[in-house]
Amino acid sequence: MTTKPSKTLDTFPNPQVGRNYTIRIDVPEFTCLCPKTGQPDFATLQIEYVPARLCVELKALKLYMWAFREQGAFHEAVTNEILDDIVAAIEPNFMRIRAEFNVRGGIYTTVVVEHRDVGWQAPELVTLP
Repeated sequence: MTTKPSKTLDTFPNPQVGRNYTIRIDVPEFTCLCPKTGQPDFATLQIEYVPARLCVELKALKLYMWAFREQGAFHEAVTNEILDDIVAAIEPNFMRIRAEFNVRGGIYTTVVVEHRDVGWQAPELVTLP
């Protein structure tokens, strides 16, 4: 197994195709570079998705995230790029990524991006007493 950064996202078959369930992944050590200054930007990413046929393999996801450490990117662009890449790999019913960037110049940035499959309907929320 490789331990080098990679933009390859490995997948595996969803073990419960046909059931709506949510997978939540926290990435607390995401880093990329400021495209203006070259200084590192740090963020916590929260990935939530409802799988269809495939799920993303976590070690591959870790190496994918690692690949951004030397990449200059605006917060908005890198968050959308990550969403687009994961959606292309697994084609989920729904995906949301919340990227909470640490302070830069006295300003915190949070970027939230979503994907929803055209034919998918979210299940009704159940509230228990």
